[in-house]
Parts: sequence; C-alpha cells; structure tokens
Amino acid sequence: MTRNTNSKARGFAGMDPERRRDISKKGGIAAHRKGTAHQWTPITAREAGRKGGLANRSKAPTEKPEDQSDLRAQPREGAAGDTEP
Repeated sequence: MTRNTNSKARGFAGMDPERRRDISKKGGIAAHRKGTAHQWTPITAREAGRKGGLANRSKAPTEKPEDQSDLRAQPREGAAGDTEP
C-alpha cells in the first residue's frame, strides 16, 4: 500500500470554515425536513448528561487517602492566595 505524500488537506479538511459551516447547515436543514434528524427529548438529554458525568468521574484517581478530613483542612499546593514564592 502506498502512502499519499501530498500534504494538502482533502475534502472538508481542505475547505475554509465558512464553506464547511454552509454545507453542514444545509445537511441539517435537509435532515429535519426529511424527519431523520436527531431531536433531544428531556429523557434522552437527561440520560446523555448522566453518561457524560459518569465518564468524567471515571477519569478521577481510584486510590483514596485513608483519612480525607486532613486533606480538607490543608490548602492545596499552588492554590490562589499562596504567599510563598
């Protein structure tokens, strides 16, 4: 398999942002007219928000200190209001 050594972007990547936006807008309008566009309901929006929140929390450190009460009393390193240089 040969690699394309041409460094020019092709397709949407090669278009200016205004042109991309215009094409995308037309596609969205057409999808709504056709009835195939995604429409959020309160239930699907709530579910998506819940999933996003879970995904965000999954990146948190898994190890917890044994005594968290000591951590709350101490200021964080580099926190706003530090006077040390």
